[in-house]
Amino acid sequence: MPSMRGRLIKFLLQHRHLFQLQFKKEIIDWSRYEAIVNFRKQVEDGAERFGKLPEDIQITPVDIDGLKAEWIAPAHCEREKTILYFHGGGYISGTCNSHRAITAKFVKNSGIRALLFEYRLAPENPHPAALEDALAAYHWLLDQGIKPSNIVFVGDSAGGGLCLATLLAIRDQGTPLPAAAAAYSPVTDFKCNGETYRTKVKVCLSPEGMGQALAKHYAGEMDPGLPYISPLYGELHQLPPLLIFAGEDETLCSEGVQFAEKAKKAGVDVTLRVGEGMFHCYPAMAPLFPEATQAMEEICTFINQHVAA
Repeated sequence: MPSMRGRLIKFLLQHRHLFQLQFKKEIIDWSRYEAIVNFRKQVEDGAERFGKLPEDIQITPVDIDGLKAEWIAPAHCEREKTILYFHGGGYISGTCNSHRAITAKFVKNSGIRALLFEYRLAPENPHPAALEDALAAYHWLLDQGIKPSNIVFVGDSAGGGLCLATLLAIRDQGTPLPAAAAAYSPVTDFKCNGETYRTKVKVCLSPEGMGQALAKHYAGEMDPGLPYISPLYGELHQLPPLLIFAGEDETLCSEGVQFAEKAKKAGVDVTLRVGEGMFHCYPAMAPLFPEATQAMEEICTFINQHVAA
């Protein structure tokens, strides 16, 4: 059973519309560009209010051939070991600003620096723009002399899906893969076929219909079932060790489980955690409640176990 604090946080998030004096959740037409612009503003405003960084964290801006990125590092850390962080936001939102504080939690708890980068967003830049930018960020790390065995991917939500799709692309290119990857609440099926799209739609924190609309924005004119868009439909052999978290009460739960099961059948070393009664991207809320803290600790232990000594 979820902790009392975990249930309270979930209740507050599910009923956040009440704090805005709205008795019913707003119905949003996610096909409209105006809705995307408003969502981006909400994400950035939220980061400004709640994006306090842990102490002793240093931010260093980086330009990767026009791609905005930044190093997020403890004051004293090894320069070889690196987390490449893939931010979430449904492929339509997300910046270094919006995910700096979240990424810093992984840095603080693992003691390993992270490179956080901004990939181009849909609908202005549909697939394969985000994948191309993710590959550029990874190759830039390699060009800096950082060994693949010293790199671990971490991604949340759409960033988790992009993280997994990038692994497929790296493998298919014949480029050495990173040491491991951790994805929490990853988007792996933009055909939205998972059973939890039906069974968890009323309890999920994401607005109803959002996933299907974002799939159209990101896929553009392409088939949403292409493996580099929906990694669930790819060949999953020869991937590095994976750690996947999903919340039991989110619409993305079943596709995370399906991806883990398929990867395991393909011979990949996979660890799957489904948080009982948990919600979308709950590990990022550490240390607010025990389940999030435990998930954060496990992810950071996983990172340290897999980067080269």
